[in-house]
Amino acid sequence: MNLLKRTEDAVQKRISELRGVQRPDGSFRFCFEGGPMTDAFMIITLRSLGDQDEQLIEKLVRRLLRIQSDDGMWRLYEDEQDGNLTATVQAYTALIISGHFTAASPQLQRAEAFILANGGLSDVHFMTKWMLAVNGLYPWPKHFRFPLSYLLLPASSPLSMYQLSSYARIHFMPMILAMNKKYIHKGLGTADFSHLYASKPKSIDWLSLHRDVRSGPNLFLQTIRSLAAFPAYLHKSGYQAAERYILDRVEADGTLFSYASATFFMIYGLLALDYSEQSSQIQRALSGLKSLIYKKDDLATLENSTSTLWDTALLNYSLQSAGLSCHDPMIAAASAYLLKRQHIKKADWAVHNPSKEAGGWGFSDINTNHPDNDDTAAALRALTPAAMYDPLIFSSWNRGTSWLLSMQNRDGGFSAFEKNTGSALAAMLPLENAADAAADPSTADLTGRVIEYFGTFAELRKNHLSVKAAVGWLKSNQEKDGSWYGRWGVCYIYGTWAAITGMRAAGVSTKNESIQKAANWLLSIQNRDGGFGESCRSCEVKSYVPLGYSTPSQTAWALDALLTVLDKEHEAVQLAVNRLLQPFDQKCDEYPTGIGLPKQFYIRYHSYGRIFPLLALSRYLKMK
Repeated sequence: MNLLKRTEDAVQKRISELRGVQRPDGSFRFCFEGGPMTDAFMIITLRSLGDQDEQLIEKLVRRLLRIQSDDGMWRLYEDEQDGNLTATVQAYTALIISGHFTAASPQLQRAEAFILANGGLSDVHFMTKWMLAVNGLYPWPKHFRFPLSYLLLPASSPLSMYQLSSYARIHFMPMILAMNKKYIHKGLGTADFSHLYASKPKSIDWLSLHRDVRSGPNLFLQTIRSLAAFPAYLHKSGYQAAERYILDRVEADGTLFSYASATFFMIYGLLALDYSEQSSQIQRALSGLKSLIYKKDDLATLENSTSTLWDTALLNYSLQSAGLSCHDPMIAAASAYLLKRQHIKKADWAVHNPSKEAGGWGFSDINTNHPDNDDTAAALRALTPAAMYDPLIFSSWNRGTSWLLSMQNRDGGFSAFEKNTGSALAAMLPLENAADAAADPSTADLTGRVIEYFGTFAELRKNHLSVKAAVGWLKSNQEKDGSWYGRWGVCYIYGTWAAITGMRAAGVSTKNESIQKAANWLLSIQNRDGGFGESCRSCEVKSYVPLGYSTPSQTAWALDALLTVLDKEHEAVQLAVNRLLQPFDQKCDEYPTGIGLPKQFYIRYHSYGRIFPLLALSRYLKMK
């Protein structure tokens, strides 16, 4: 059977399989699977608050054991050769707190040795230190107090909290409430992990409060010190502002911004403000966390948020790319789901974009506060065909397109959640991963995909001022080897795919130097089996690291990009198509290709093996 026929058959099979998994509300629900953090924090929180949901705790314990490496440590990705200290501490402490294990348990003895050999508790990520400290398992920093009068700085201030990324702010607020009060929730009784200190813990280890003498004075820390001298009533107002900020952003299910991580911190932050464990806010938060548990077959894990809207938008678009009409019942149901979740209220994004009407979409099923450019572009792609027939859908589509266009940064690129928040302030924060977590700058993946939408679906191409500026940003931020760094996926393949497809949709010629360099780079990293694979380590060392085997999503990204540049009969294209038509083994299929936070949080999207191969194979079929 020739390659074309095999591809046609594979596409039809994938379409048929997706019909069988669509939910009654029109959505597609796949797991958003991370490392041990959320499951570990859930076990700790349930035990700390006295929630006796033993069945849930047992399932989370089983999942933590399932992802433990044979050598006793925990890794965030299979080729993380040296293991991951923070992930191992998270899982180790949670398993003991669960009551199912002790430090003498064989499963944990090698993990303990690994922890001590790699710096002990003092060297774990500050978010995990915070979770341990708020439960009395690690000392709070003795002399650190963050002046909450900082929250009263006007949004126009270059040091305002609104210069931080929205996802940093929503975690930062409740964490500071508990840290300032040195709050300890005593629900874990006599639990003790002092045997995990490789050395005496120092408060300076907490927030990396040292500064590199070569960098000169830290403006952020100087400002914080000056704010500390403000009158007491202003600090009290700061506490009230933090409390309001948190409560105003709680979703209908009780979660904060629909993030499990932020919700854990909110629970303890509110407890630090003397909320009762039985208060409606705390109980709703617990209920919301439980609603994020994903269960299927033998898997039970707490998703940091659902990816339901993202998955549904991408699958809707991929299925239409595969030939389904917008009137097909599966497509119509998915589109109806998307329409119901378009945002209608102004939220934090409006601080830097005050004159624009709401119109974006968020990532998760329940999200009403936190739209982003990626999900908005994905939803708009899916709705474009139907918008040509239905005036109501067109109105929604037009509002969303206008909102997305208004979110362009002054440098010409697009970021994830807000505009113009790529502040140098982030580099001054005394936090690990500050540049990744606290800033929301323009990125190649966001910029490329947004202009791919504009060029393909909104007919805004390279002569349009906004698109021209975005193409210019991409060209000026291309790596020397021809690739682009992608922030939200792994990693250089991801960014290069988005940049190439975006620039080509904008009308940039295949003969353009940037396009040629990028295509040549992709050809240079193709595996012998025709596929593509990149290690999560790429985002940690900020250069391409080959994985050594091919993954479905990365092969599809590279193929999709090459199809916009090369002839379909090109050998590299044929090899990549053939690889996508072959089965991938479990190791390849389960490798995480999404990034939340480099070194700390990687994501295995269970949907990606369905979405992106279908999209790339469909593009191949449509080529002449």
